[in-house]
Amino acid sequence: MSARLDELRRAQPKSRFMRASLWALAALTAYAWLSGTVEVGELFTERRLTNLRRFLTVDVVPQPARDGVWVWSDIFAWVRDVLDARGWAATLATLSISVVAIVLAGAMSWLLAPLAASNLATRRPFDADPGQERATWRALRFVVRGVMIVSRAVPEYVVAFLLLAVLGPDNAWPAILALAIHNGGILGRLGAETIENLEPGPLRSLSAIGAPRRAILATGVFPLALGRYLLFFFYRFETCVREATVLGMLGVVSLGYWIQDARAKQYYDEMLLFVALGALIVLVADLVSALARRHVRGAS
Repeated sequence: MSARLDELRRAQPKSRFMRASLWALAALTAYAWLSGTVEVGELFTERRLTNLRRFLTVDVVPQPARDGVWVWSDIFAWVRDVLDARGWAATLATLSISVVAIVLAGAMSWLLAPLAASNLATRRPFDADPGQERATWRALRFVVRGVMIVSRAVPEYVVAFLLLAVLGPDNAWPAILALAIHNGGILGRLGAETIENLEPGPLRSLSAIGAPRRAILATGVFPLALGRYLLFFFYRFETCVREATVLGMLGVVSLGYWIQDARAKQYYDEMLLFVALGALIVLVADLVSALARRHVRGAS
């Protein structure tokens, strides 16, 4: 058995590209450690250990307990006051930004995905023998895919920063549009791949009876692709919730805004409370998303 396994291992195809990639990765890792750019010892200097002890024992301790006495009624009252003053409104703003952004991203992706799918954006959709394809359709797919690549390649934070110059810092639209553009490109690419991987039989039947492209899309592609697409949609919704918190640091009055504000004022106890609140809503969003995906998988 051992000899047979060795024989199969020697007969297995070997990829020179994979080997070269692994050697290149090993060389880059060694360079990062040996070049001096990353100094692991800097994490464990006496000054940093002192800062860590102060942060854990003083800075993040709730204000009513700074004297060393933990009166839980006072701490709960402090938490309630912070949440009433800023926390609940910031949480609602974070959720609102993420919901509006993912809805816009979903609409954008459903406009782009059919134009990027090679089996739909062609002269004869889903035809077993499409014949010679026109250059117009290839150019259309190339342009649409290029738009999606650009929209998902630029980080949301950069897009939001650029939109601040146009829309101003006193509204949530820079964050909403930044999330919508980035996630629209991702969902568009995933939607196009979903359409390309659909079972072609029913769609070819629609094409064979002379159904127009929009009828094939509405009565064939959309129902067949909906289950898989919703899985991607809810996954990106989880991401939108997390990113909406971070984008608040640009000036949108969400959790990220108050995290940055508390950090600037060195109110680390309040900052930790807002971070915990952000983690809580992300966990709730993950739970809702997981339940929705499970329901979709069960229904499909």
